Amino acid sequence: MNILVVGGSYFLGRVFVMGAAETDKVTLVNRGTYSMESFKVKEYRADRHNIDFWRGIKENYDVIVDFCAYNKGDISQILENIGGSIRQYIFISTVDIYRRGISGLKGEDTPFETRNIAGDAGSYITGKVALEQELIEQCAAKNISYTVLRPAILYGPYNYAPRESAYIQMLVQNRFLPKITDADGRFQFVYVKDAATAIRKCMLNETAYNQAYNLCQDEISTYSSFFDTLKQAADIEFTELSMTMAEAEAKQLPLPFPLTKAETELYSNQKSKAELGLNYIDFAEGMKRTYNAFKKVFEL
Repeated sequence: MNILVVGGSYFLGRVFVMGAAETDKVTLVNRGTYSMESFKVKEYRADRHNIDFWRGIKENYDVIVDFCAYNKGDISQILENIGGSIRQYIFISTVDIYRRGISGLKGEDTPFETRNIAGDAGSYITGKVALEQELIEQCAAKNISYTVLRPAILYGPYNYAPRESAYIQMLVQNRFLPKITDADGRFQFVYVKDAATAIRKCMLNETAYNQAYNLCQDEISTYSSFFDTLKQAADIEFTELSMTMAEAEAKQLPLPFPLTKAETELYSNQKSKAELGLNYIDFAEGMKRTYNAFKKVFEL
């Protein structure tokens, strides 16, 4: 299979490329911040917004996997200018595109969030919503099949965003772990390798053509269960520091997950399990693997 990856050098993209390069021909287009050349892939260092670059690409690809489209026009710029043909376009979106405040588990047919939400989070949601609509329109016009994947909170090795890695760093380097006592928000994770597997299962899979899939683990997590799971994964002695949300904020400790019931948004993974045959790793096992990977980094 001939795969063109846009982005793909950081976290989910990196994990996907490392696996795909073992069996398929993989070409990357990114800014070259994190080189992937050691994985025997072809790598173009380019800005995705450079139209002339896309016009110079004449090779035909089975699949494009787009990890870094965030703003309206990011997909159309590629599809309107690339010189070669494409059979399928896989776009990595997010579960955040769904309308806020809908109770129960949100399925793939849940209405999108169309209200203006302030801040960077609002801009991110607006961009992803616009891009999903853009993808459908562009692929219909050019007779290209598309697939949209909507991950929940990604975790796992290579995640250097200040989420679970920040807590593992505190545990390994400072030998303490904050336990937030008054947070009642709930949330869902997805292990990075499960998300990478989902991409592989969608490639040239006619069942996945013109479909969207939520990607999230079976378990619904809280700050308390996150703490307990990481505590279980740890193999060193550390101090438990119980504190409120306000106390954690005062200490400038990261609180990267939804804190309150009002912030809670939950999702169904049934479609991905039924149509793609995905089996999500148990959170305790996924966090154990994540802890072991980051422990080696933070002990250096």
